[in-house]
Order: sequence, then structure tokens, then C-alpha cells
Amino acid sequence: QVHLVESGGGLVQAGGSLRLSCAASGRTLRSYAMGWFRQAPGKEREFVACIDANSGSTSYEASVEGRFTISRDYAKNTVYLLMNSLKPEDTAVYYCAAGSAYGSRWSQTHYWGQGTQVTVSS
Repeated sequence: QVHLVESGGGLVQAGGSLRLSCAASGRTLRSYAMGWFRQAPGKEREFVACIDANSGSTSYEASVEGRFTISRDYAKNTVYLLMNSLKPEDTAVYYCAAGSAYGSRWSQTHYWGQGTQVTVSS
């Protein structure tokens, strides 16, 4: 059983940065691949980034590649998403997820966080 709690969302100007945190309780992060997803108004939830449980390899959706960085802190049992050069189209509710990944591909979500709002103004 894993409980995920996101934080760090808020309002930021275009071009700015924001770091999201996902604190996990229960099973350690090493038991799961961790991912970030987002859902903008009127759109479906989409994959943003993930980090593998074993290798630590990362994968990103094309639109955020080079701007976002996913990382883990095992001591704090926390996953981060550093978002740089933010654009208005990045505005969405961001969700943390614990699941499974096959290579660089996210395969299954086992647990979801509650989500945190990120709003990027022009």
C-alpha cells in the first residue's frame, strides 16, 4: 500500500520554474517506477515523465523534453519534477503515480496522488 501526496504547485509566469514534490508513505520508492502525469482542462490525462525503479533511467514526453527533470530522493522517499521554461500550455493538474515501467515506457499505474494545480500565465 502506497499513499502519494503532491505539493509545490502554484502560479508562475511563463519562462519561470517550479518544482513539484511527491512524498510517498508505505512501500519504498525502490519498489516502483514513478511517474508524473498531467491533465489540462478539456483534455485527457497525459504522460509527462517517469523514472525507473531499478536503473534510474528516465523518460519524458516530447513537449517537456529538455525542460523538465524527474528525480528521486530515496532517503526522503520523495520524487520530484523540476519544471523549467514553463509555458502556458503546461497549465494542468499534475499527478504523481507509482507503477511499473518497461524500459523507458510506462506500463501500469498502481497508485495515484491527489494532484496539484500548476498554472502558467502569459
